[in-house]
Amino acid sequence: MIKQRAGDFPKNLLPYLILSVAPLCWAGNIVLARGVADLIPPVAFAFWRWTLAFVLILPFSLRPLAQDRNEIARRWKMLLLLALLGISSFNTLLYTAVHTTTAINGALIQSTMPAVIVLLSLLLYREKVATRQMGGVALCILGACLIVLRGDLKTLLTMSFVQGDLLMIIAVSAYGLYSAMLRRRPAVHPLSFLAATFALGAAGLFPVYLAELAIAGPVALSREIILSILYVAIFPSIAAYFCWNKGVDLVGPNRAGLFIN
Repeated sequence: MIKQRAGDFPKNLLPYLILSVAPLCWAGNIVLARGVADLIPPVAFAFWRWTLAFVLILPFSLRPLAQDRNEIARRWKMLLLLALLGISSFNTLLYTAVHTTTAINGALIQSTMPAVIVLLSLLLYREKVATRQMGGVALCILGACLIVLRGDLKTLLTMSFVQGDLLMIIAVSAYGLYSAMLRRRPAVHPLSFLAATFALGAAGLFPVYLAELAIAGPVALSREIILSILYVAIFPSIAAYFCWNKGVDLVGPNRAGLFIN
């Protein structure tokens, strides 16, 4: 019988169920982003996503925000950094990347995120990585590659890499850093954290959105665009980020990162 060491696993499966919600929502996000790529510019899509997410979550966050206002004011620099990495940068880069890269390339690049999180945790916090964790990371990446290549290595010979692939690499790096640094987030209520980072993330996008607006002009609203923004504001934003942040808090970034695959 293999003796389980204390702290090896959570007491129940709840953290893993919570973590499973986030990638499910994010899968819909990237598929939808490709579907509306010709209807709405990437920065506008990201800006209105986070603005609407903030508006929707604000009524539920007012009391926690009032209670946490001193801690938020004291740790605003960390909140701003996390917002720029996980809110402003990652999704805007992803939405821009899908204009020029393929689903296969994007999936291959995004499958490296668990390894990126493990590497950044090691560099930033000297966090020890167990052999079985590295094996799990390698198995996840191998499995993702096997799926997107449809089990045929010859697919690699027909692949080409474009500007969108570089943007995806930067996006994955930004979100990996966000996930690794979540352990340093302020000790505030989860709703306070979401509301603060959503607001700061949208504010960080506002100047870029104005620049895009001056170049591309205003977006002609349609039923498809309104429903798309509503979807990404609720599921990949509020639901996914709440579950992801909670899951990382419960099991740590290394173990949580495996769920992205």
